[in-house]
Amino acid sequence: MSITKPIVLPLLQLPHPFVLFPSARVTFSVSQGVAESIFRLIDPQNSTASPLVAAVPTTHTSNNSKLCQHGSAARISRLVKQPLHSRTFNQPYVISLVGETRIRLTSPPTPNQSSVEAEILEDLDLDVDQDTLNGFKRAALALLDKLGVAPKRVAYSKLAQLIEELPGERAGWMCDVLVASIRGEFDDKMALLTAVSVPERLQLATTFFLKLSSLSQDEMGNKQQREAYLRQQLYLIQKELATLNSPTGPESTPASDLDDEEGGEEDELAQLKQGIERMRKGSDERKMAIREWRRMKRIPTGSAENGVVRGYLEWLTSIPWPTEAQSSVAPKRTDKSFLTDARAQLDADHFGLEKVKKRLIEYLAVVRLRELGLYEQWEREKDIQAVGEEKKPLPVVKKPTKVKGPILLFVGPPGTGKTSLGQSIAKALNRPFHRISLGGVRDEAEIRGHRRTYVASGPGLIVQALRKTGTIDPVILLDEIDKLGLSNFHGDPGAALLEVLDPEQNHSFNDHYLNVPIDLSQVLFICTANSLETMSAPLMDRCEVVQLSGYTYDEKTHIARRFLLPKQLAMNGLDPDHIEITEDAMKSIATMYTREAGVRNLDRSIGAVVRTKAVEWAEWLDSHSGEVDHDKDSENFAGSNTVLLNEFNKVVEARDIEPILGHPRWDPDERDRDERRGLVYGLVVSGDGEGGVMPVETMSGPGSGHIKLTGSLGEVIKESADLALTWVKTHAYELCLTHNRNFDPLKNPHPVDIHLHLPSGAVKKDGPSAGVAMTCALVSLLTGHVISSDTAMTGEITLRGRVTPVGGIKEKVMGAHRAQIKRVILPYANKKDVDADVSKEIKEQIDIVFVKTIKEAMEAAFGHNKLAWRSNSALLHESRL
Repeated sequence: MSITKPIVLPLLQLPHPFVLFPSARVTFSVSQGVAESIFRLIDPQNSTASPLVAAVPTTHTSNNSKLCQHGSAARISRLVKQPLHSRTFNQPYVISLVGETRIRLTSPPTPNQSSVEAEILEDLDLDVDQDTLNGFKRAALALLDKLGVAPKRVAYSKLAQLIEELPGERAGWMCDVLVASIRGEFDDKMALLTAVSVPERLQLATTFFLKLSSLSQDEMGNKQQREAYLRQQLYLIQKELATLNSPTGPESTPASDLDDEEGGEEDELAQLKQGIERMRKGSDERKMAIREWRRMKRIPTGSAENGVVRGYLEWLTSIPWPTEAQSSVAPKRTDKSFLTDARAQLDADHFGLEKVKKRLIEYLAVVRLRELGLYEQWEREKDIQAVGEEKKPLPVVKKPTKVKGPILLFVGPPGTGKTSLGQSIAKALNRPFHRISLGGVRDEAEIRGHRRTYVASGPGLIVQALRKTGTIDPVILLDEIDKLGLSNFHGDPGAALLEVLDPEQNHSFNDHYLNVPIDLSQVLFICTANSLETMSAPLMDRCEVVQLSGYTYDEKTHIARRFLLPKQLAMNGLDPDHIEITEDAMKSIATMYTREAGVRNLDRSIGAVVRTKAVEWAEWLDSHSGEVDHDKDSENFAGSNTVLLNEFNKVVEARDIEPILGHPRWDPDERDRDERRGLVYGLVVSGDGEGGVMPVETMSGPGSGHIKLTGSLGEVIKESADLALTWVKTHAYELCLTHNRNFDPLKNPHPVDIHLHLPSGAVKKDGPSAGVAMTCALVSLLTGHVISSDTAMTGEITLRGRVTPVGGIKEKVMGAHRAQIKRVILPYANKKDVDADVSKEIKEQIDIVFVKTIKEAMEAAFGHNKLAWRSNSALLHESRL
């Protein structure tokens, strides 16, 4: 026997019946104390080096346990904490060991030892005779064939081939690998572990394999049957213990109309029975459940119909039906600080959106007042009956939230906070929140459920939401309701929502699968949509529309400071001390890179900046690794880290944004506007809800008196151009464009063609708001007067010359403010929109002129008395006799 000099190794006890062989791996759970002792073995200067320990098996007897004399020197390959759902109470860590060589302890160990002195045992007699090797091979192959895995799995096929071609010098290694991978008796494995001689080890392994191969399939089957029987007995014992430990006791269960079933129910059937008994007596759902319960008991257990009925009962009992226990529950939202807390919750989660918050606070106030009135009435009636002044039954407050939930429809561009507003409302109301995505839903059954006659039928999304929330008054968000599928052979999902979203009908909503009326009147439904154009009129009529317009750039910078930047810092492993974005840099990100109504692209851009600084900080730490102690528990780590942080350039200037985010998506060239004949600047709203300034260009040339329109214009905006041209032709004599009222200004004195173009020809443009700008552009082209480049306008005109209101006023004014427009011409009918939506700071910086007619618009655009108008009273008409 070859024995090296004894060495001292940390002792790690293997729980019974684990035995670790060289070249093998074993994984088991350890306690907190063992894990801490192993952590202390790890060298902080060389974290890649795994410590070597003495892994010693433990014998187990009826009286006590003790450590064996032999074991293995092993490396620790992994030590991690288990997840909460899988860890044991006293052994939260999992350790993995890889065996290296056999060892023998020099003295009998004790369980309390932390380290042992051991001798390393090397293999002896490496030359193995051919008969012993062939017997080992035959026994190993016979065992693999007995297990029935060799011809089926590729891994075992390769293993069988490796055993057949095994050379004698590798026989000891193969013996350890095979014995470690096969379950067997503890004594047999310990005998193989203590065998240092390779021929002796092979003979023991051959006997071990033959013993395992001699087990018949009948014996294995009997073992499985015994295991199943013991598991069943354990289940019954646990069920009996649960009954004895219940606070009410086994005799307190009242008599029920469900007690006609036979004994020996399983736990699932007992849960179904309890769910049915919790339902209110005499209710429709209880009657349906009892009928289906009795029907299920008559159906054989192995029948497919039995599973269908049981699945129905599971759904029916999982719905939060009103129960008898709710009759005396006091309202929860009668606290005096309820509204204050709700307003604080909304302000903490969202910046701005004052009109939306005002509407939500109104609803919450009504909820509180209604509940408070019901609760006070209940208390008053109870006191009257207590003193005996009046004998009458107490009022039953069956539904604490008696106020019908409104159907709020948040309409706005993407990224404006519609979904997060629903979450904030749920927090303020202390109700569970559930989101249902309706984008792409094309089947009516997704809302109302499939009828039970279909295979794999089930309830709809509304019932599923009630089951998940577990309450009758959750906050359910119907997201992207404007993207519902159109009516087809599957039905109309939008029409299926009419009953759900009708406060006068949803107290008895009927799901096709359950076929029992469900009360949805206490549910607070919140719908979101990007546009109202694709929604049906009846569905929109059932909702209270709340508009969410785009954020101003001041609001975006506040949101970025308050919400987006802290979120990105947490996601990228930085602290607020690691980065400082200046106001100019933040404004540059918001204006030049994220021209949108919402803040999603702003969030992505800030994330890119934070990630760039994270890389710089990591490289800075690596370059100064010798100046800081990486042990974060030490006191000098914080001091060294602070010194390095003071030297690190954490400030992000405006000039640093372009190297990080690239060239700006929108250049500031839009502020360098021209002033020339026939050029007018109009106000537009882009597809993503952002306002901006767009030039309306006109040019004349020799022709035949026609107008040409270009720029991917839609039908409505083309009609605005026709209206503008007709009005100019009609009033050409008054504008001094012709010398006779019957002359066409495009044909007299010389015939010309006019080309009207809106730039960015690849972008489609449409909408009834360009009439004023096109009219002023044509007048500027024909008269030669120039409109200032600091003036922008919007509004539609009629043939009579009246200016009609348009939409998107807030976005358009914000776009003009960003482009440094000094004067904005708006329809007078939109004055109320400006007063309600545009901030006071912006109105102080822009001169907003409200006009009722196109003549007033021209006076504001060209200047007072710039156009030479002919008076109607001075006109002389030729008499036709």
